[in-house]
Amino acid sequence: MPLKSELTIDVGPKTASQVPACCSARYNLALLACFGFFLLYALRVNLSVALVDMVEPNTSLAKNVTSNVCPEHSSTINVPRNTTGEKYSWDADTQGWILGSFFYGYIITQIPGGYLASRIGGKLLLGFGIFGTSVFTLLTPLAANLGVGYLIAVRALEGLGEGVTFPAMHSMWSSWAPPLERSKLLSISYAGAQLGTVVSLPLSGLICYYMNWVYVFYIFGALGVLWWFFWMCLVSDTPETHRSISHAEREYILSSLKDQLSTQKSVPWRPMLKSLPLWAIVVAHFSYNWTFYTLLTLLPTYMKEILRFDAQENGFLSALPYFGCWLCIILSGQIADYLREKQNFSTVCVRKCFTLIGMIGPALFLVAAGFIGCNYALAVAFVTISTTLGGFCTSGYSINHLDIAPSYAGILLGITNSFATIPGMVGPVIAKNLTHNNTVGEWQTVFYIAASINLFGAIFFALFASGEVQDWAVSGYRLHRN
Repeated sequence: MPLKSELTIDVGPKTASQVPACCSARYNLALLACFGFFLLYALRVNLSVALVDMVEPNTSLAKNVTSNVCPEHSSTINVPRNTTGEKYSWDADTQGWILGSFFYGYIITQIPGGYLASRIGGKLLLGFGIFGTSVFTLLTPLAANLGVGYLIAVRALEGLGEGVTFPAMHSMWSSWAPPLERSKLLSISYAGAQLGTVVSLPLSGLICYYMNWVYVFYIFGALGVLWWFFWMCLVSDTPETHRSISHAEREYILSSLKDQLSTQKSVPWRPMLKSLPLWAIVVAHFSYNWTFYTLLTLLPTYMKEILRFDAQENGFLSALPYFGCWLCIILSGQIADYLREKQNFSTVCVRKCFTLIGMIGPALFLVAAGFIGCNYALAVAFVTISTTLGGFCTSGYSINHLDIAPSYAGILLGITNSFATIPGMVGPVIAKNLTHNNTVGEWQTVFYIAASINLFGAIFFALFASGEVQDWAVSGYRLHRN
């Protein structure tokens, strides 16, 4: 009998092929996180659409000088629409404060969010981050009625809630993602952000058109609260505490991470902040976001003022670049882990190559956008290709935090995302000051600056990034190859 018992003992760690992905706890987490980030970005961008209907026409943003280089490409057709929503007399400066207030809250909770996630766990932090954002979204119509100060405060509080979400998710993946599946799992979860933009931009416009702008906030806010219930019931911080995970999957995840996690109680702030691989991620993250926000906020203005075609007239075309980016994020995650697992590419090689593609590609097409003449179709093609190629970065610098310090991934993302939020606040302001006369030359300067920053970030990351767990990130200061 003892011999028979010994023969049934399962020795040796499980491999990925022995633990199927379908219906597994780690992929269920990725899918639920995907829906969470879908709603997160829907809650973030819905105001930019609804604000058009919230403001009285005579107090809308003042028109800049429009270039006459290109002929009028389209004409606005006045179609009857729902006009029952409340209107407010907010000037251009006030609208700028309303739209920008989100980022001032968002930047504050990045590093604290990463630190708290390492202490109390990412589940509660991410869950209540989205829950709080959803509740404040539901309160947005009331805040607008009370006054612009209340609306700005509510948007800043939404930013505070969203600020903890990415660091919290990174912290959770440090305990859930086997090293050779990181690209796939994280790309699935974070792709929800792009999909949320794809769906919410045109959908918010339709809701405003057929119903009332208040329902933009009520519908997405209610969906966020509903998601929170599923998240709290189905998710656990670690595989050890998950109620329905299989024994084989739990052992597979734990064995793959056993030499990469630290048991230190204190955070090694000094060696962390001196780490060159961390600053390589900071520079890449900052540079990528500069170009991202340039494309997000300024290319529609360029097409309207220079090409004289309002991209907002076609919801599909305005969402097309983000659909391309979402598709690229999903596919690049699969390709990255295939190269690492099946083709034996090193982690640092994959991260650097994907970052170079995802940053140099958008830079080239951004510069090209300044030399397309009056070809609107080519403008749409360039911005779509540029944004799509940016999706490669999700399997590049974007998840490199988990490669170099899994135990402190949430804190590292909080640090890099704090710097990466700055372009969203200052980039459009600088570009606006450079385009007073809306000439082609002025806009080419804007694109040159953004492309140069992107190119610098790509080169800096390629020179100084690492794919190995750093010695300060593990107990005993040992170096582990990844």
